This record gives sequence, structure tokens and C-alpha cells, in this order.
Amino acid sequence: MAALDEGGSAARAVANLEALKLTQMASLLPDYVRLVADGERDFCQALAEMTRVEVAARERRVTNQRIRSSGFPYIKTLADFDWDFQPSVPRGKVEELATLRFLEDAENVLLIGSSGVGKTHIAIALGIEAVRAGREVRFVDCARLIEDLRDAHKRGILKNRLKYYTHSKLLIIDELGYLDIEEGGADLLFQLVSARYERRSTIITTNAGISSWGEVLGDTVKAGAIADRVCHHCTMMKITGRSYRLKDLPVERKEE
Repeated sequence: MAALDEGGSAARAVANLEALKLTQMASLLPDYVRLVADGERDFCQALAEMTRVEVAARERRVTNQRIRSSGFPYIKTLADFDWDFQPSVPRGKVEELATLRFLEDAENVLLIGSSGVGKTHIAIALGIEAVRAGREVRFVDCARLIEDLRDAHKRGILKNRLKYYTHSKLLIIDELGYLDIEEGGADLLFQLVSARYERRSTIITTNAGISSWGEVLGDTVKAGAIADRVCHHCTMMKITGRSYRLKDLPVERKEE
């Protein structure tokens, strides 16, 4: 081994590994050269351990890239969720969803509650779990989704755009109800929900009860059809309580 090192073989091996972008193996090689020389590892053991570290690092990079490309506005996990602050959230049900069995059954999740109670946090956390499990996830704000579909319709490419959103194993539609949907938006959303119905899972966060969707979407008939398909195979959670954004403010005392 010493003779090989004197000839620069180890240095060339490091350079080759770096050229192949096997950076973890390149950084570990000097240590494993010593371990093999000292008889603490044989060649195959050293190679197996170095490649295991490289594979793990590559999987982390791929996962992080998928998370970035999924459209999440920020990264939140269930480990970050303050269960004590929001006791109305059924922790057991959320943790069951985190097993991702609902994805295999093409079931939906509907999170209802006022602004700031943690709906989007839970949706993102479930999305992150799905990405880590190798599922394709797409996160999109409801108003932006409708605008994108409307633009695709004007350009004559609606079918392709619907296919784009339908393809994802999990689609997260955030903030349905925060902005009223202009004319025609309900029909576009109906087409997307229908295309995913019983094929792919959708998570929807909303501040509007289902009975209010007709007003929000501007079309009672289409709103009812959308709700029917979303809720047919669905886990529904209504979250109450204070906004996380007001968490550090004192609670006003009621007048006696």
C-alpha cells in the first residue's frame, strides 16, 4: 500500500472519484487506505462502507431536489408541529396519514380551519413525508392553480396542463376559499378533481366549510360536484384554536 501511495495511486484515485462526483468516497478514501493497510478492513469491506456512505449522500441530494421542485413555500415537518398549542388536531389521525397508506388507496385529505391554525403546516409535512418515500408531490396555491389552468385554457393547452397536475401522486391545493374564484374557475377545478378522482390523492386546505364552497367558487352545482368527489374517500379534519402567528401574544381576558 505504501508503494502505491508513493507512486501517487491514492491521489489519482481521489481525483478520479471527484471527477465522477463521488465526493463522499473521495473524502473517505485516505482513511480507508490506512484501515486496509493496517488490516482493520479488507478491500471489499472498505469499498462496501464507502459506497454505502456515497449512496446515502446521493439519496439525500435527490430528496432535497425533489422537495425544492415540489413547490413547497417553506419546509415544515410533523416534528416541528406544536401539538400542545393546537389540541384540536387529532395527532393519531395525522400520524396515521404520515404512514402514507392513504396514497396507496387514492384517498384525499381535507383540512378545514381559520387562518394560521396549522392546516398548511400539516399539509406540507405530509407532502415532505411523501417526497422522502419517493412519491411525486405538487404543492400549489388554489388561486394560482386556477389562474394557471385558465391561462392554459386560453392558450389551448388545458389538456396538457391538467395532465401535469393529475400525474402527481399527491397534489396539495392550499387555501381554497381565501380568494373568490372568478367565473369559469369552478369548472376548471372540477375537471382537475374529476381527473384525479379515485386515481390520485389530493390534500386541500380551506378556511371555508363545504357548505360555503358554492359561494367561494361562484357555482353551486360545480362546488357540490367537487365536494362530492373530494369527500367520497377522504379524511376530514376541522382545526380550531388560535393562530400560530398570534402564539406569543397574550390572550385577552374576558370581562367579568
